Amino acid sequence: MELFMVLCTIFLVYFSLLLWNLYEQWRNQSCYILDYFCFKPSDDRKLDTELCGNIVKRNKNLGLSEYKFLLKIIVGSGIGEQTYGPRNIISGKEREDSGPSIMAGISEMDEFFDATFRQLFAKSGISPADIDILVVNVSMLSPAPSLSARIVNRYKMREDIKVFNLSGMGCSASLISVDIVQNIFKSHPKMLAIVVTSESIGPNWYSGNDKSMILANCLFRSGGCLVLLTNNPSLKDRAKFRLKCLNRTHFGSSDDAYGCAIQMEDNLGYLGFHLGKGLPKVATKAFFQNLRELAPRVLPLKELLLYVAQHLTRKKDKEVQGGRTTHVNFKSGVDHFCIHPGGTAVIDGVGRSLRLSEYDLEPARMTLHRFGNTSASSNWYVLGYMEAKRRLRKGHRVLMISFGAGFKCNSCLWEVVRDLEDENVWEDCIHEYPPETLVNPYMEKYGFINEEGYSMVE
Repeated sequence: MELFMVLCTIFLVYFSLLLWNLYEQWRNQSCYILDYFCFKPSDDRKLDTELCGNIVKRNKNLGLSEYKFLLKIIVGSGIGEQTYGPRNIISGKEREDSGPSIMAGISEMDEFFDATFRQLFAKSGISPADIDILVVNVSMLSPAPSLSARIVNRYKMREDIKVFNLSGMGCSASLISVDIVQNIFKSHPKMLAIVVTSESIGPNWYSGNDKSMILANCLFRSGGCLVLLTNNPSLKDRAKFRLKCLNRTHFGSSDDAYGCAIQMEDNLGYLGFHLGKGLPKVATKAFFQNLRELAPRVLPLKELLLYVAQHLTRKKDKEVQGGRTTHVNFKSGVDHFCIHPGGTAVIDGVGRSLRLSEYDLEPARMTLHRFGNTSASSNWYVLGYMEAKRRLRKGHRVLMISFGAGFKCNSCLWEVVRDLEDENVWEDCIHEYPPETLVNPYMEKYGFINEEGYSMVE
């Protein structure tokens, strides 16, 4: 009887979602991505191994223990020497007496705005006056007037544009922005929206010696992305992706989850971003909760029924076979996995949880190596890698997964609307990836510090 009720519930949920999707299409409430434009800073902002080493040496607050720890993190980060940093850090102005200037962050954003908005308007043929919705997310920089107001002023957008400015939302903010857009689309037909996603590194460089706060300096790099979206059915033939579903999970009510990734001052008064030891456990819990809610909307009916059967027999299997766990095969409903490249541990952890192959993880690994963790814009560089490699074909489904402070796990499923072969931010280097051997330049330079008498890879 229990099995019958569970099966009936599954059928009901499955067909209800199917009918709902058809209803939304009928009402022209679909959310399409017309295009997206990832930012590639100029070459004079690249952080090669020697420059990174010099930046580390400039921090006079580091003792031998912190210095060893920092170089060890850099060596194992999975980041190459083609990533980009802000100009104030490269020029050695991260420790001015008055602290990093807010203008360093605004200048960093202006470079990003100039390059990507120019691309968007030139390639799409859309003018600033055509934009109905603007959502900006930059977690660590919140000037007044807001960055969204700066964009409206810079490009002379309409007086009735719907504007949103998000801060403090972390690496999963771009999917939150997409969620805002799709909800507006439901009650406003034939709209055009731009999501602006980036992070401000310049004013937020940590100059102290707390190991939990040094990590952010090692992983985060400069970048950003603009995403052009519409619900206008007359433009769907120009679209690249259609949003199938989006799911958000927030564990902020838990003190441990709230405090595991947080901006704070250390004991010496230096401002930085703390990444706690409990972060992996919290991220795993949020990840599985998110996927549990997402599964009925992503997986085919056959896989859902198999999951139910495994779940009902799990207790018996534990007693008889010594503990077999229930597993959902997301690859049965997903063709590509767009994983946030927050670090090698994040990529490896998601890969193990979903039982993904190295082919599935390749876009995230290569993005981490080439561009680093660019916060909320990272997923779009991963998506760009897939497109540059000609992996994305009409009808394919792409699962985008992101994590953020709070603590949050957000995910969404995109359907590829047409075969994608457009040039993008990877154009000049995609032929180099994946290399036969992924060289770690930091290992070669900092793997052994002979003059100090210790190994950085122990």
